[in-house]
Amino acid sequence: MGQLIIRVEQERGIPFASRWASVANALRRWILRLAGITVIHQTKSGILIAVQKGEKPQSPYDFVVKYKGPNNRWRTPKHVHLIVEMYVKEAYNPQLTYQLREHLLNVFQQVQSISAYPPGLQVYKSGDEAPFQALDTVGEFSVEFLLVVSELIFIQEKTNYPTGSLTYELYRDFGQKDRFSVIHKATYRG
Repeated sequence: MGQLIIRVEQERGIPFASRWASVANALRRWILRLAGITVIHQTKSGILIAVQKGEKPQSPYDFVVKYKGPNNRWRTPKHVHLIVEMYVKEAYNPQLTYQLREHLLNVFQQVQSISAYPPGLQVYKSGDEAPFQALDTVGEFSVEFLLVVSELIFIQEKTNYPTGSLTYELYRDFGQKDRFSVIHKATYRG
């Protein structure tokens, strides 16, 4: 029976392994939804970027950004992770990294707060990372990862804190102010 299904799908031009991979992927996303995690994007390198409902009482649409690499656990990116990654990329190619910073600041200006959960990407589209691809050779995170995670954090901050954004301030100060003050701001919990 199983070989008959494989042969029929192959005759129809549907690779059997591909069909099962898509079923397994759909099942995995459904299980994550039950756990309260909604996958928003999967990078080309296989990192899942997701959101989970937040707990801020003043914001009914609060969410937390999460990511998970293959064979890793779910993690929450912190401001300091993003800004240190920018410094690593700056050491490799300052001009291109400053262009990336300007792109991120432009994304912040374009995104809007949300009035429904879960959020979706408002600006990023596949290929936006292409002009900055040389920066992927250094650091832990790809430019695609930085663009998607930063956009989601921008949306979260505009939703919860309409009058200010720490992430925007960090990117604005990056390359303009000394590293100590920028990293200190990224780690401050006051």
